[in-house]
Amino acid sequence: MNRNTLSLAAAVAALAAVAGIATLAAPGSGTTVEAKAAARLPVERTSLLCPAPSQSDLAATTYTSFTPAGAAGDAKSGKAELMPSATAKKKADKPVAPLTQTGKPATATASGGDAPALIGSADGTLAPGWTAQQTTTVTIGGSRGLLGTNCTAPDTDFWFPGASTAADRQDYVHLTNPDDSAAVADIELYGKSGRIASDVGEDITVPAHGSVPVLISTLIAAKDPDLTVHVSTRSGRVGAVVQSMDDKLGSDWLPSSAAAARTQVLPGIPADATDVQLVAYAPGNDDADLKLQLAGADGKITPAGFETLHVKAGMTAAVDLKNITRGVAGSLVLSPSGDGSSTPVVAALKVVRGTGGKQEVAFIPAAGPVGERATAADNRAKGSTLSLVAPDGAGKVKVTASAGSGGGAPVVKTYTVKAGTTLVVKPEVPSGLKGAYALTVEPEAGSGPVYAARTLELPQGGVPMFTVQALSDDRGMVRVPAADEDLSLLND
Repeated sequence: MNRNTLSLAAAVAALAAVAGIATLAAPGSGTTVEAKAAARLPVERTSLLCPAPSQSDLAATTYTSFTPAGAAGDAKSGKAELMPSATAKKKADKPVAPLTQTGKPATATASGGDAPALIGSADGTLAPGWTAQQTTTVTIGGSRGLLGTNCTAPDTDFWFPGASTAADRQDYVHLTNPDDSAAVADIELYGKSGRIASDVGEDITVPAHGSVPVLISTLIAAKDPDLTVHVSTRSGRVGAVVQSMDDKLGSDWLPSSAAAARTQVLPGIPADATDVQLVAYAPGNDDADLKLQLAGADGKITPAGFETLHVKAGMTAAVDLKNITRGVAGSLVLSPSGDGSSTPVVAALKVVRGTGGKQEVAFIPAAGPVGERATAADNRAKGSTLSLVAPDGAGKVKVTASAGSGGGAPVVKTYTVKAGTTLVVKPEVPSGLKGAYALTVEPEAGSGPVYAARTLELPQGGVPMFTVQALSDDRGMVRVPAADEDLSLLND
């Protein structure tokens, strides 16, 4: 056997494992090897990144870490922990909310404006479906509000419709690097007339295991109320999320939109929303013509006066849908209008509750479906609402309210969602609940695609503080191609 033959065979075998090639044949051997079908197995390691929660000295932050109970392959042990980023002011290098078992959340708290960004990892039994959330309350000041966000997986590309450089807004892009070498990122901004030139947003270095907040208004001089932010990396990976602070409406996190698609679902608009604004962007070379439908309790309706939205290629479009829900909770469904347009878009909603000086804001980006399983980690005895949306066929899901972080027994309930509707439920609280609990949603066999969002309400001083998090597939399972050793492939 010579070295060249061995290298070629190894390369072919590796390619088959990655690409899922059905059969392999050694050159000139006349031998065919049948490859086994790929298996779905639990992931062995998961990474999550949490941004620095607030600059306010009055901030109170809760971190909640959770892994659903369930099969985790042959793993016998594991750990899940969040560690302060390297750019934090080091007081103690201790893990935050370390998780030691599945099915029960772990929590931790922080106060003030020095709480750092966190870099987390989970392995073994705790990796499949690991979810972490940070929830911050600021009662007064320019960053007043209830700010909630799921800690996100690192990636190389993010879209954020709904950002702003308006005079009463301060929006920051938080970039966090989980890896051992520096990452280099670009931030591009798109307004109603297209891309806004800015050299300052290029080549932003994010140190290894570090985090960098970038104030969007420092990137451009224009005061633009409706922007789409595009974050991409030239090297490395980052976690990215936008923090929005509005002098009049309060604060919250704006997560990235689901990947650009012809149809987008934005779940969980509260029934008492007093103003809803849609921001969309078409990243391709063609314009998009969208049909707007509100999926409510009784089916989809086309809101009068807001039947369609035209989005020019490379430009941000915004429309104020006002009090579109009219007292009935729902979800917005965007799809191609009847003129044949099939251009993919990214999208998000800015949702306001309350009136006058007692208003509060939250953001709902386009979300992916629940998939096999999805979780909202931080829920309280009061204030949690679950929205379940079946935009096409009927859906049926199992919802598990976990044991509490301080005690309590889990509760399981099944819900059926009629086609084209949004079902809003108050989850059953675990019996004997102490502390926070997690909600895990799993579609049953034969269910159509279901989208979900959890609203958490923590009113303060007459202000209806709230935050909305989508529940998208937790990516706890991965498809692994099967391969057998066959030394005949190595013959000359």
